[in-house]
Amino acid sequence: MTSTHSARPEVSNKVSSKSLRKLPFRTGTADSALWQGFAGSVMLLLGSFGVGWLASSSVLIRNPLFILARTTPVAVITATVLLCVGAVLMLRAWLRLRQHLAGWDASSRPILIKALILWVAPMMLALPLFSRDSYAYIGQGRLMLEGLNPYTDGISSLNNYYLLGPDTLWTEAPTPYGPLWLWLEQIAVLLPSHSPEIALIPFRLACLAGVILLAIYVPKLAARHGFNPQRALWLVVLNPVVLINFIASVHNDALMLGLVVAGIYYASAKRPVLGILLVTASIAIKPITLIALPFVGLLWAGSQAGWVRKFGLWAATLGISTAIMAFMGAINGLGFGWLAALQTPGTVWIWYAPVGLFSNVVGFVVGFFGSAGPAVTDVIQNMGQIASILLVMALAFLPVKAAAAPFTEKFDAGTPVLEESQRYSQAVLRRMAWAFAAVVLMAPMIQPWYMLWLLAFFAVTGIAEGWQLRTALYLTAFFTMIALTDQLSVFPWIPVVLIRAVAIVVGLAGVLYIMFWDKKTRGLFVPRRGLVRAGEAPQN
Repeated sequence: MTSTHSARPEVSNKVSSKSLRKLPFRTGTADSALWQGFAGSVMLLLGSFGVGWLASSSVLIRNPLFILARTTPVAVITATVLLCVGAVLMLRAWLRLRQHLAGWDASSRPILIKALILWVAPMMLALPLFSRDSYAYIGQGRLMLEGLNPYTDGISSLNNYYLLGPDTLWTEAPTPYGPLWLWLEQIAVLLPSHSPEIALIPFRLACLAGVILLAIYVPKLAARHGFNPQRALWLVVLNPVVLINFIASVHNDALMLGLVVAGIYYASAKRPVLGILLVTASIAIKPITLIALPFVGLLWAGSQAGWVRKFGLWAATLGISTAIMAFMGAINGLGFGWLAALQTPGTVWIWYAPVGLFSNVVGFVVGFFGSAGPAVTDVIQNMGQIASILLVMALAFLPVKAAAAPFTEKFDAGTPVLEESQRYSQAVLRRMAWAFAAVVLMAPMIQPWYMLWLLAFFAVTGIAEGWQLRTALYLTAFFTMIALTDQLSVFPWIPVVLIRAVAIVVGLAGVLYIMFWDKKTRGLFVPRRGLVRAGEAPQN
């Protein structure tokens, strides 16, 4: 079946009867995956009571049940095990859901939405997990409330700032967030309560709004480019790394990503001004999405545009966005202070970031023979940053040629036919995905949620069955594991090394079991047992 040449082509969701006989998944058992994911989410909720983050000023910290859960070594270990098992269950449920719904017809969507509701609901009630950023948000809101400038003053400028519970990395650092998020932070601390848990509610709701935006616009963008919207919804929005980092960890990247995906959808659908407004709102949350602006300009210009039109619409795109940001800066009195904050040099790196690992290894070797090690590390990291900027510029300025035919998931029923504008949109957004990838891969620090930017942008421009999908699955398993071994709230008299060792052993064992020993899921990771043909699920 082929679609008509419309703005939103009908994506082929049918599988022939011959193919159905080859598909070993059972659509009738999808509920088991739904409830398995729900059980995992509940375990994350329960585990958060023992090792989730509480501010020192929280009233919960004096509750007898929380005292028992957080001060008794056996209870803390139990909470850690619950976290790990819960996350592993969510990962397995996500994989099994794909196997049950591998046909991806229209009936899949209600099941996916039901899964999203069930898996998100318990985590909305959990204490912040694996990150204290949400308490830094409260501190930055207090700075705003007291008339201080969060772009120049750290949270340590506040009296008794340590009672708010922020990570020490934030106590001296200026905020890198835009004016829209600063307003939300200020509103949160204005709520009629002195409880940090009450102040967290607006942040949790904002993150939920971001996930909802992704659930709406990721399928729309995928369908516009000829890809199955249900498959994209599963791959991106129900991804356990998305739900853990955006809902359980309360990262504002959720709202940032939801707004930018909505913006590029409207820009690709020939509503450029609305697209620019939404992308600018995303920048006003976290300015990294400035990267999207030149590609929005390319979408506005169209596939037949010459250089005069391109530069004119690039200027218009930047002008509209800058005017909006200037207006916000005038209202809060902070102007473009976030630009200076973006230039704050990074002081952290992580072993799985290529530039971070390479720069620090070289710096260590040089430092072993002299005193220039730190300088060498800084030079390599600065070179990586410059290289990422040059790559983004090249991806934006080199001519974009729409593919002759769309790259799609192929079922026996055929491939949708797209208009040139849709193929051009796919090519532009693929360039944008690589631009974000360049910035992430060239950074010395790669946080687990950075992977989610790339997952969303690549998914709406095509992730094929086979090695491409397996790469996404491996990354999901890896970053699920990384989340489990990240920050856990443990009192000083309980050995943090012991608790982290428990998390590593239980989490790694669970993830490796799913990848290589579980008869129901290992075929997704091991090529010889994997997807024999595009559109076919692995042997159960």
